[in-house]
Amino acid sequence: MTASSVAQSKAKSYPRRFTPRGYVIAAVALGNAFEWFDIVVFGYFAAIIAQLFFPSSDPTASLLLTLASFGIAFVMRPLGAIMLGAYADRKGRKAALQLSILLMALGSTAIAVAPTYSAIGIFASALVLTARLVQGFSVGGEFGSATAFLAEQNVKRRGFFASWQFASQGLAALLATGFGAVITFALTPTQVTEWGWRIPFIFGIAIAPVGFYIRNYVSETTDFQTIRQVSSPLRSVLFHGKAGLLITFGLVVLGTVAVYTILFMPTYAVRMLSLPAPNSFAAGLLTGAIQFVLIPIFGALSDRLGRTLIPILAAGVILVGIYPTFVWLSIEPTIYKLLVVQGLLGVVTAAYLGSLPALMSELFPVGMRGTGLSISYAFGVAIFGGFAPFIHVWLIAQTGNILAPAFYVVIAAIVSLMSLVAARQLGFR
Repeated sequence: MTASSVAQSKAKSYPRRFTPRGYVIAAVALGNAFEWFDIVVFGYFAAIIAQLFFPSSDPTASLLLTLASFGIAFVMRPLGAIMLGAYADRKGRKAALQLSILLMALGSTAIAVAPTYSAIGIFASALVLTARLVQGFSVGGEFGSATAFLAEQNVKRRGFFASWQFASQGLAALLATGFGAVITFALTPTQVTEWGWRIPFIFGIAIAPVGFYIRNYVSETTDFQTIRQVSSPLRSVLFHGKAGLLITFGLVVLGTVAVYTILFMPTYAVRMLSLPAPNSFAAGLLTGAIQFVLIPIFGALSDRLGRTLIPILAAGVILVGIYPTFVWLSIEPTIYKLLVVQGLLGVVTAAYLGSLPALMSELFPVGMRGTGLSISYAFGVAIFGGFAPFIHVWLIAQTGNILAPAFYVVIAAIVSLMSLVAARQLGFR
């Protein structure tokens, strides 16, 4: 059978219907936001979850256990990336997106209804950990499928369309932080601890069917319908996509460390700087809004200016500016300073992330794109991002220096700058 006949037979297996581009963005962004919403909100309520599911006589040890459970979900991401990424390259982007949102809903439900440690003992801790593993598996495949789906909508506007991958994560942060701010303002500390922390997870479960329904009515991408299917996407990307894997992995490092450092800031402000929790959540709300608005703008700019220029500039700013920023915040910390820091981090992170999904997509051929994106992103986030809050707390505990998180961000900036240079050497501008 010739390649053209294979393409024709594949095309016949998918419905030929037109899906408005705005609907496509909404379908992926809403589902993706749900996927990341529960991931983010778990981090925001880490201190409370620590008390309820990982009790300890040492508050720091309890928080570390909870942050470890936050990070352990990222250990499952590579497995989810391998399995769901290959599934996206074999069965289609749409099928993988639907499966990932169902798995996330399962994990979120388990957390929302989980009895606490005081009720069932160690089984409560095990249930939360299991739910986190399911969520990690789900998100591991979501990134590659969603990014490939968006990137394949319009080659001339790939930067803009693909940027909604990270913009939707900003929407998730916006929603999660908004819930944190409203709950801590509206409820007493006792009410938040007893039942208020469950509200965001219940909301996440409620929007899952909406995201699944919308995704069910989008068309498969033309690029996927017309390619000759690769029999083993994983083997192909490992043998023929090594450069793409390594560069994409490096690109992810700063993005994920910056994002999870931003998400860690409310906990940092409360635990290390003794700022009030409600206002700290409000600072995170500002950052989520900035990222949601600016990332698509920077993505669109990459369609005109190239994929690497803006992220190189943004990474350079982070490299030289992160330590002085932490110093300034730590000297007589105030909510005003936290808002400024969160805002600045939001802007430079948005600038860095805007063109990345398009650049990463272009590093892989269509037939192995879902697998390549999923694996490189999942390993990058699992190693550098998921445990970032844990590493920040550990570094502070080991060094006694509340500025220690800045050191980790500096290392991430150096790694990603090297990857951007490598991408330019391959001809990407």
